[in-house]
Amino acid sequence: MKNHDIFSQPDYKRIYKDIVEKKFPDKSSKILPLLKDNLTVLEIIKINVIIFGKGDYETHKQNQMHKSYDEKTILHILKYQKDHKCNNIDLAKKFDLSRNTITKWKRIYGNKF
Repeated sequence: MKNHDIFSQPDYKRIYKDIVEKKFPDKSSKILPLLKDNLTVLEIIKINVIIFGKGDYETHKQNQMHKSYDEKTILHILKYQKDHKCNNIDLAKKFDLSRNTITKWKRIYGNKF
């Protein structure tokens, strides 16, 4: 059994709903329509940026180190590159990734998208 089979994803819908209701009620009109039962990694990042903003350089740098992407999201990003004919630099800027990460993903998942 793999780890992702044992552990389920947190209930991001409930977490973000509670945060918005208690701390950021002014942002509820933007956030609540985005919440659904199964959020993708990209949707979670987008909601997080809407609520908390990008933060200063140090916060952003720290957050970048702790991001992780599932295979479905990686394939979505690589498909976006193919569909929009982006180079690695443009894709890295669009999704706030490193070019080395994109190159590594292409090497690993190259034939799956």
